[in-house]
Amino acid sequence: MDEANGEIYFALRDFRSDFASISCSGPDFVQWVFVNHAIKLLKSSIGLFQTVVQDRDHKFLTRAVEEAYKGVDCGDGGPFGAVVVRNDEVVVSCHNMVLKHTDPTAHAEVTAIREACKKLNQIELADCEIYASCEPCPMCFGAIHLSRIKRLVYGAKAEAAIAIGFDDFIADALRGTGFYQKASMEIKRADGKEAIIAEQVFEKTKAKFQMY
Repeated sequence: MDEANGEIYFALRDFRSDFASISCSGPDFVQWVFVNHAIKLLKSSIGLFQTVVQDRDHKFLTRAVEEAYKGVDCGDGGPFGAVVVRNDEVVVSCHNMVLKHTDPTAHAEVTAIREACKKLNQIELADCEIYASCEPCPMCFGAIHLSRIKRLVYGAKAEAAIAIGFDDFIADALRGTGFYQKASMEIKRADGKEAIIAEQVFEKTKAKFQMY
């Protein structure tokens, strides 16, 4: 039994125990029992929901990180990956294609959005989420915004890419501008293990990847 499910189990057990005393208690006690345990159950349910979301985010972000490694190993471009998800299913899984396509705009997120739009035959991805191995640059964030993607989850901070030679303007999309504040999408940066795995990509691939 995991922690979140355990909390719900014990909340229900305590409720049954207190409920057994209701028949010989006044209305104030009855109200207290229901309110108190409703709060406990709500907190436990929220904890379970957060655990489910975290596990789900970990799965798709790991896929984006795998794409980042794949792109470098194939010589297609820099160590960046992106995955577009709809209804808990991967629509497309892509990596940076700048070198392969000789196209400075073929970043992982832009490539993923292009491929997702083609696959779904639509220009708006309002029912989709995007998982990026690294904090998006201004161009990629603009593409995410214009595609109406509803949620962005990213792993490494821009500083991890800047440390191996990428332009420091990469951090400008989510910081220091009003664009981020105006965005209607949910934006989340991974923490803990997910963030560490994503940031390790740059250190582990810098010997393989030559800055263009």
